[in-house]
Amino acid sequence: MINFAIACIWIINGLYCKVLNMVPRHRDIVASIFGDEYARQITFLIGFAEIGMAIWIISNFRNKLNAIAQIVIIGTMNLLEFFLVPNLLLWGRWNFLFAFLLMSIIFYNRFFLFKTKVTNV
Repeated sequence: MINFAIACIWIINGLYCKVLNMVPRHRDIVASIFGDEYARQITFLIGFAEIGMAIWIISNFRNKLNAIAQIVIIGTMNLLEFFLVPNLLLWGRWNFLFAFLLMSIIFYNRFFLFKTKVTNV
């Protein structure tokens, strides 16, 4: 159930916010970091990659590598935004707290809960 919820976060952020451009703030963040010329295309590619991450999560293929990749990506992305564009974030610099909570859930789910489920079966 937790994997599904995490995958939904990636789908919503990738498909709804970035690919469909329903939350233009995401394009604005990309434009502030990479420049305006290709911001829409880069935002689209990031969204498509996030959809790919959701598929990878649901597939359960190499799940430990997946969890590490998620944590690194979320941490890196949020650190960049924290320092470069805090004014464009939904909760400003507080966004990093929510990112940290998500990274903690991903870590706990994959390296503690999943291990318990497998050994109890």
